[in-house]
Amino acid sequence: MVSDAGWPQLGTELRPWKPSIAPELVSASVRRKHAGSYRAAVVPLIADRTPQLPTDVVTLAEEASVEIARFDAELGAEVAPFASVLLRSESASSSMIENLTSGAKAIALAELGSTEKRNASEIVGNVAAMRAALELAEHLDASAILTMHAALLGDLHPDIAGRWRGEQVWIGGTSFGPHQALFVPPHHEHVEPLIHDLVAFMGRTDIPLLAQAAIAHAQFETIHPFPDGNGRTGRALIHSMLRGHGLTQNVTVPVSAGLLTDTNAYFDALTAYREGEPATIVQRLAEASFEATTNGRQLVAALREIRAGWDYTIKARRGASAWRVADLVLRQPVIDAATVGAELGIAPQNAQRAIAPLAEAGVLTEFTGLRRNRMWQSREVLAALDDFATRAGRRA
Repeated sequence: MVSDAGWPQLGTELRPWKPSIAPELVSASVRRKHAGSYRAAVVPLIADRTPQLPTDVVTLAEEASVEIARFDAELGAEVAPFASVLLRSESASSSMIENLTSGAKAIALAELGSTEKRNASEIVGNVAAMRAALELAEHLDASAILTMHAALLGDLHPDIAGRWRGEQVWIGGTSFGPHQALFVPPHHEHVEPLIHDLVAFMGRTDIPLLAQAAIAHAQFETIHPFPDGNGRTGRALIHSMLRGHGLTQNVTVPVSAGLLTDTNAYFDALTAYREGEPATIVQRLAEASFEATTNGRQLVAALREIRAGWDYTIKARRGASAWRVADLVLRQPVIDAATVGAELGIAPQNAQRAIAPLAEAGVLTEFTGLRRNRMWQSREVLAALDDFATRAGRRA
């Protein structure tokens, strides 16, 4: 069925069910609830469909696009080092939707190789997926989506990373079967054809970009092509489209973080999309874009103020390596000598000398208490990043 918005609603199909969990491991009542066939979504093809959106939603999406482009141009041209800060913060905030919460310090440690905090390691995987999404933006096809997913989960779940799912999945309900689930995505035999159809839709140039990105994201989440990591991959897909179609060129606008301000509205928008109403998810992405750019500007302003303050507290001659370390710390607020040496192209012992003026000024604090393998943190930068994530996670 096609809605008034010219957009098809999901159908369903009956599928036979054979549980993968041994029946004797669950109660008779559970077995009864999951007996017989179940209904999986039948997802319509959209490659050749054009949404009919209300005028106010079209206007809002256009205004959001202008704001995204302005944010990208201003921060990309003037404050290039902040790009990686936004990338990390976007990935952390995006992951919060899936309850992968972790502080900026734990994430920074994970980037240096620590595996102590699993959530932080998964968020670092999301950073890798986002980078892959941006690098593949001009060649966005099914293979690129698999590459994003491999970057996201390759270190943590190599058995499923970069592969389409080969089994039925469902959202909500119980782990025994899909019969009482909130949503049952399409059977896995439909995944690849649906993804190729989605890729064709994403390649079109006759649909306003933000609306196209919102609909593509909702369609991707509806297909749910992976056993895990669909949300994070789908949000990276938004950035890939914004970059590939030329709306952004320099930095990652933290749009996914904006989606966090009202997760209920986000999930309601996905439900509306599946009922044939794409306007709601377009409106939500547009609103998220305004929220994200406002939050991003606050982060950048805080980081600029921090960096400007260091000019008065760090005692080092002009041109000394210490100033390059200061710029590095904005992008990487937890460092060690090896990282500094690699970034600055100097020997580790010289890296220690470059770090010293920042430690003496209180810009950096050594927190391991070790003689070897020492690490330093910028409490100011970490606090600014945590404040950003807090604002992004604040519910409306």
